[in-house]
Amino acid sequence: MCLCPRQIFRSRAVSNVVKIKIDKTKVKPVVECGSETWAIAEMDMKRLVAGKRNILRIHGPVVQKGIWRIRTNHELRKLYKDLRIVAYINKK
Repeated sequence: MCLCPRQIFRSRAVSNVVKIKIDKTKVKPVVECGSETWAIAEMDMKRLVAGKRNILRIHGPVVQKGIWRIRTNHELRKLYKDLRIVAYINKK
């Protein structure tokens, strides 16, 4: 049985380390290669950012003073230690 990427990133059976490796080795190169032929519009940028955010959700929420909250984009970028996807594409 083959899992689609959405199922892999939502699965609890796959560790976060593996999910990050999949993102860096499979997802990012495809986006990078495809972006060379795109005329990127504002809506495309928003979709790329939203897709990347969904992948980074694997880090889950955090407890702060006894209250659960989702992590901010800045916190996720610090954890992931990677450029934002749109900045990465524009850099290329």
